[in-house]
Amino acid sequence: MKRRDFVGGIAAAGLAGCAQSSEECAVEGNSNSETFEWSCVTSWPSRFPGLGMAVENLAERVERASAGRLKIKVYAGGELVPPFEVFDAVSRGAVEMGHGAPYTHKGKLDAAQFFCAIPFGLTNMELNAWIYYGGGLKLWRELYKPFNLVPFLCGNTAVQMGGWFNKEINNIDDLKGLKMRIPGLGGEVIRRAGGTPVTLPGSEIFTSLQTGAIDATEWVGPYNDISFGLHKAAKYYYYPGWQEPGPGLECIINTDAWNSLPKDLQAILEITCQSITADMAAEYTNGNANSLQQVLEDENIELRPFPNEVLQHLKKITMEVVTELMESDPASNKIGSAFYEYLDKVQANSNITEKIILDTRTEIL
Repeated sequence: MKRRDFVGGIAAAGLAGCAQSSEECAVEGNSNSETFEWSCVTSWPSRFPGLGMAVENLAERVERASAGRLKIKVYAGGELVPPFEVFDAVSRGAVEMGHGAPYTHKGKLDAAQFFCAIPFGLTNMELNAWIYYGGGLKLWRELYKPFNLVPFLCGNTAVQMGGWFNKEINNIDDLKGLKMRIPGLGGEVIRRAGGTPVTLPGSEIFTSLQTGAIDATEWVGPYNDISFGLHKAAKYYYYPGWQEPGPGLECIINTDAWNSLPKDLQAILEITCQSITADMAAEYTNGNANSLQQVLEDENIELRPFPNEVLQHLKKITMEVVTELMESDPASNKIGSAFYEYLDKVQANSNITEKIILDTRTEIL
C-alpha cells in the first residue's frame, strides 16, 4: 500500500472514529511541520507475539500515518522501567506513553480493573462496545485525569485459558494451598478460595513454574503459552479463562504530552489505538486456533475443563469480592455499577445471538 493511500485511509477512518469518540478529534491538514519523538514503555517482553508486537505495530503505523512527524521508541518491560511501573512512569512524565494491562493497578487504582478484566465479566467484543459506545471511555478518562493520564483502549486478547497446573483440579478443595500466578481480581478470588496468588511479569513465569516456585499460572492462551514453553513446565491445561473473559489493554499518554500534539496527530494516535484493538483480537483468534492444534496433538498435555462445581464456586467468590470493592471505593462503585448495568443489557443480546449460534453450530458439526 502506498503511503498516501494509507494516510488517506487513516483520515477517512478518523472521521468515522470521531463520531464515536467522547472527545472532539477533527482531523486537520498536515500543514504543521513540527515533529515529536516519544518514548513508550511497556509491561511486555521484547517483541513478544501479540502483546509486545502490538505496540511495535502501533509505533510503525503512527510514524507512517504522520509522515514521520510523530516517532515512538518502544521499550520492553524492564528496559527502561520495571513492567509494573509503567503507570507511574507515564504519570510523572518520565516518558510520554505506556502500554499494559489496567488490572495491574490493583491496590493503587482498584477501579481501573473494570476496564481490563473482571472474572465472569464482559467478553472482548462486549468490553469494546461498553468503552466505545456505552460510556466506558468517559468514565475511564475521568478516573485517570487526576494522575495526569489520558487512557485509550489498545488491544484485547479475547477469552483466555484457565491456565497451566502441575496438579489436577477436580473439586474446590484442590484450590486450597495452590500457589498460582494470577493478577487482578482473579488473584483475590483464588486467595479466598484457599490459594496463594502471586504477581509475576511474563518474563519470570516459565522459570517459576518449572522450578516449583508456583504450582500454576494463567498467562494468555495457546498462542502465547506455547511460544513461552509453558507446556514444558506443567502437564494440565485448564479452560475456560474465567478470570479474564475479554481483557482490554491500555495505551496511556501523559496529559501534558497529549496536549502538546496538534489535533491531527491526536487523531492519528486515537485511530491507531482502535486499529490495534481490532487487529490484536483477530491475531489472537487465529493464533490460538493454530496453536491449539499443537496442544491437542501433544500426548504430554492434558487439556481439561474446570469442573462446574469449581466454576460456580469461583463465580460466587467473585461476586463477593466485587461487591466488597464497590462498597469500599466510591470510584469502583460508580464504574462497577455502570459495568454491570451494561453487562446485564449486553448479555441478554449475546444469549440469543452468539451463544445460540455457537451452541447450534457445535451440535450440527
